[in-house]
Parts: sequence; C-alpha cells; structure tokens
Amino acid sequence: MQDQMFDRADLHGDCTSCFGLCCVALPFAASADFAVDKAAGKPCHNLRDDHRCGIHDRLRQTGFTGCTVYDCFGAGQKVSQVTFDGQDWRTGSREHARQMFDVFPVVRQLHELLWYLTEALALPAARPLHADLRRILDRTEELTRGTPQELAALDVAAHRQDVNVLLLKTSELARAGIGGGRKNRRGADLMGARLGGADLRGANLRGAYLIAADLTGADLRGADLIGADLRDTDLTDADLTDAFFLTQPQLNAARGSAGTRLPASVGRPVHWTADV
Repeated sequence: MQDQMFDRADLHGDCTSCFGLCCVALPFAASADFAVDKAAGKPCHNLRDDHRCGIHDRLRQTGFTGCTVYDCFGAGQKVSQVTFDGQDWRTGSREHARQMFDVFPVVRQLHELLWYLTEALALPAARPLHADLRRILDRTEELTRGTPQELAALDVAAHRQDVNVLLLKTSELARAGIGGGRKNRRGADLMGARLGGADLRGANLRGAYLIAADLTGADLRGADLIGADLRDTDLTDADLTDAFFLTQPQLNAARGSAGTRLPASVGRPVHWTADV
C-alpha cells in the first residue's frame, strides 16, 4: 500500500463536475469579502443556469474576494456526482435540494481532513504513525461516501478530534529535527505583528491569528500552519518550503510575491503577481 492513498488532485474543487454548491448552499454577508448578503440555500445572483459563475474572471474587482479565497477540497464534485449520483438540485424536489445543501459542508470538512492526512502520510518523519494514519484516512474516505442521511447525522467534530490527535503527533515528529528553536506559537494572537525576516523554522503556528501580519522575508521552513489565519498576511519573499498542513484557501487569503517560496502541494495565487 502506498503512503498517498489517492491523487491529491481529487482534493481540489472541480467546478465542471459540481452543481455550483458553494454558490448556493453557503451564506455570506456584505463585507470586504462579499458585495452583498446571501442566505444559505439561496443561489448567488451571479450563478448562471449552467452552474458557472457569471463574473468568475472579475470576482475580486467586483467585491467578491471571498469567492477567490474559497476551495471546497473537492467536496462539491463528490456530493454532486457520488452522494447524489449526478442529480441536480435545480431539477429535484425541494427536499432533495435541502439535503444536498446540508450535506455539502459536512463532506467539505471531511475532505479537508483527507488533505491533512494525505500530507501526513507523505512526511517521512511521521513513518511511525503511518499505519494509524492510513487507517483513519480510509475511515474518513469511507465516511465521505455515506448516504445523505448518514452524512447529515455524522458527528464531524468527534471524528475531527480523532484525526487531530494523530495530526498533533505528526507535527511533533516532523518538526523535531528542524533548527530555529521550534517556537510554539499555537493559537497566538499575532494580528498585525511585525515579523519581517523572523526565524520561524519548525514553529508551531497551529490556529495562530496572523491577520495582516508582516512576514516579509520570514523563514517558515518546516512550520506547522494548520488552521493559521493568514488573511491579508504579507508573505512577500517569505520561505515556506516544507511548511506543512498549509491549504490553498489560506494562501489565497494572504499576500505574496513571485519571490515567495512555497511547498509543492499548493499553487501561487494569481493575484499575488497580477494587477487587481
């Protein structure tokens, strides 16, 4: 059995195979991220009949920055094509649509856990945990394939806690051999902090609030970034090589440059180098 159980490409949103679920199921409020209010279960007024976004190429310019940050980790296509076997919410009953909208956030959470678990299995330092990680990854994948009723009744928080125990152990093993003092900044309030050029190698930044922090040129190699809030964080020329448990939505919410060094698991956001 290989450590990576399936192609991680399955854990990215594929809008061509989804019924626009994030544009319907999720609510948002008028703010710096969204130009208008939208209730859960109500289609965004930019959603076309073919389930594609009518302003996808100009979302940031028209006040929908939040849409460019979001990623469903592949839950949209899983719910659309697997859970509901390709049955569109537009053509089914009201109950069918309600079930689909209720299930989507559940599967999204499970797919996020699959992202972390798949990465954990790719870390050589976590090899002592690989058997347990494989077992809980298999269980998580099995849960994503439940019926709508099973998914709606699932205690995701309890399952997340079981996964988190292993992810914490993985983090300790992965950071153990890294220099820089392995700083513990778990859950720290670092909003607006001036950390330009800081040595944060192997740091524990799980759940840290780094909103609008200055991390220009900072060394974040081998840092644990799970759940870190990177909204408007300046990562210009920072080194995130081998940082782990970093997701695309986190990066999309941050600012960076062509000189920012990233792990291979994530892509450089277009808006980092484009005029928006």
